[in-house]
Amino acid sequence: MAASRLALHGGAPVRGPDKSWPAWPVFDDAERRALNETLESCAWWYGERVAAFEGAFAAFQGAAHCVSCTSGTTAGEIAIQAMDIAPGDEVIVPPYTFIATATCVARMGGTPVFVDVDDAWNLNADLIDAAITPRTRAIMPVHFSGRVCDMDRINAIAARHGAAVIEDACHAWGATYQGKGAGTLGKAGIFSFQMSKNITAGEGGAIVTDDPDFAEVCRSITHCGRGSDSAWYGHVRVGTNARLTEFQAAVLNAQLGRLEEQTIRRERNGERLAAVLAQVEGLTPQPGDPRITRRAYHLFCLRIDPERFGCSRDAFVRAAEAEGLPIGAGYGMPIYHQQAFRSGRFAGRYDAVSCPVAEDLCYRSGMWFSHQLLLGDEADIADIIEIVHKIKANAAALRAMDADEE
Repeated sequence: MAASRLALHGGAPVRGPDKSWPAWPVFDDAERRALNETLESCAWWYGERVAAFEGAFAAFQGAAHCVSCTSGTTAGEIAIQAMDIAPGDEVIVPPYTFIATATCVARMGGTPVFVDVDDAWNLNADLIDAAITPRTRAIMPVHFSGRVCDMDRINAIAARHGAAVIEDACHAWGATYQGKGAGTLGKAGIFSFQMSKNITAGEGGAIVTDDPDFAEVCRSITHCGRGSDSAWYGHVRVGTNARLTEFQAAVLNAQLGRLEEQTIRRERNGERLAAVLAQVEGLTPQPGDPRITRRAYHLFCLRIDPERFGCSRDAFVRAAEAEGLPIGAGYGMPIYHQQAFRSGRFAGRYDAVSCPVAEDLCYRSGMWFSHQLLLGDEADIADIIEIVHKIKANAAALRAMDADEE
């Protein structure tokens, strides 16, 4: 039987305008009531709602302490500052992640050292030792898409070299590794509540840790440098104003109430999808790890091998979008190719850096779609599978289109 014609080539799409994906963000009367109660209370500033969220989120991740702040980016900067990272100090980071993982190091005066990712899209533990120098102060693995890194090896390497581990868990709310929550596996973990994230107040961030002294320093930095027992106009360190508002905390408290169920649903749908798409020649879903006892899908990541699949990534993305699947090619370049790290004090520093897996993900193979699609029902997941199979069946026509455009 001949394959049905792709929508890109004039056929009917699998998902037309009559079908919509789950919307994001999700909200209901819980957020409305919380915001209205906050408004009418006239207590809008850094009070009981912030404290309630910090306690609840610490418990959700299994941490002893949570310090909220204005964004995941700010959380990274605060954690790096609390480490006393100084000019000349180095922090190992992956090159395939949002740029804030590296800029939070740079803005605090440190130097990011880029170590390639592995086939799981996470920091490659095999390459860390070779990148460590006497100036290495910390390792900052990113649990990319919510898939937890190889924390056993990363922690062991860090311990041998006297480096701290700060987890970038900005995709990993609710993820667990050997039963422990993401963000509790090193010295501290950072989280984001930005608009696209699985729990959101539009913006917001948090640092979790089991270290009370580290938590106190982070709290002080977010609170204009005040100490826990200093006078109101007494400032014990150079800090900033990075406080979460009561309105944001009100929304986050409501959001947290449904995150458990959403995380379970995303994981169930993500695992089903991965199992099916792994059977498609030329496609490789981001792999799991048996030590990950719960996986938090912020993204569903796929890698395409154009030769084996039959068409380029760009052709796949165009065809999928025409069929109604909003998938994209992800990051357009590794961080060390960004202008921010090719100028100023970093000019020339990264010219010789080459991270082949990250570059392949950026320029050839990486694709993903966002977490809200995994909140859909069985029919939605079936449509994703049908779209992928339809593109595979028409790969030769897409390859011909690629050739015509060259």
